[in-house]
Amino acid sequence: MRKFFYLIEFILIKLFFFILIIIGYKNGSNLGDFIGRLFGPIFRSKKLIENNLEQSGIVDKNNYNKIISKIYGNYGRILAEYPFLKAFRNNNLNKFIEIEGLENLNKIKREKRRAVFISGHFNNFELMALQIEKAGINLCAIYRPLNNAFLNKTMEEIRENFICKNQIKKGRSGTRQIIENIKKGNSVALMIDQRVREGIKINFFGKPASTTTIPAQLIKKYKCDLVPIYIERRKNNYFKMFVSEPIKIRENKSIKEITEHLNKILEKMILKNVDQWIWTHDRWKT
Repeated sequence: MRKFFYLIEFILIKLFFFILIIIGYKNGSNLGDFIGRLFGPIFRSKKLIENNLEQSGIVDKNNYNKIISKIYGNYGRILAEYPFLKAFRNNNLNKFIEIEGLENLNKIKREKRRAVFISGHFNNFELMALQIEKAGINLCAIYRPLNNAFLNKTMEEIRENFICKNQIKKGRSGTRQIIENIKKGNSVALMIDQRVREGIKINFFGKPASTTTIPAQLIKKYKCDLVPIYIERRKNNYFKMFVSEPIKIRENKSIKEITEHLNKILEKMILKNVDQWIWTHDRWKT
């Protein structure tokens, strides 16, 4: 029965993608926003979003519904923008994205430095790895396969062809592949905003949350540059991506201290646009 449901889901999304290509990027993204706001709140994830907002303590309860509507609108836009990632890759939609700090990417490429790019799932997060690889940096990126095998094949093709060729499946073997890539001189893009079983408890908005230590380990052991990146959704379907200068980490810093620092960076990113972060991660689950 589940396989049948996945097949129907796959067919509907492929049909949706076909319609989006016909109506174009701007209309398609706007349609995704409308659908997300309309149907999003009926899903069980709304309760998780409310709980996470309450845990974070950064939004007044009176504003929950307004924020949640924007969050689901953003989810709808992300899905609707997948068929257009090819156009972003091929420069046809270049005018819709501005990059602040492009010189930092160029320097990493020019000096053949290894970098650990860290960020979170902000609005169309796929565009960050896409732009880094477009800048000529040898990059690997982590992904979690979808439960729907039919849809996962389509998403893997999009990721490998238009986002980042070197896709690594999340898991223990994935960690080994990351290390192999770093040893070869490649860089890695890591999302540090999800709960991980093998992580350590680090405060996140003042409450303990299981947090990955992989970025800290790579920075400390392999002397990689630490480069925070962030992408912001702006009016009229435009984006602005921010690439920071590499942050200097003192050698005497422990794995825990570095990870605490990374969580602080992530918090600042979220506070810039609260409704543009994906709040459906069970971040504070114990």
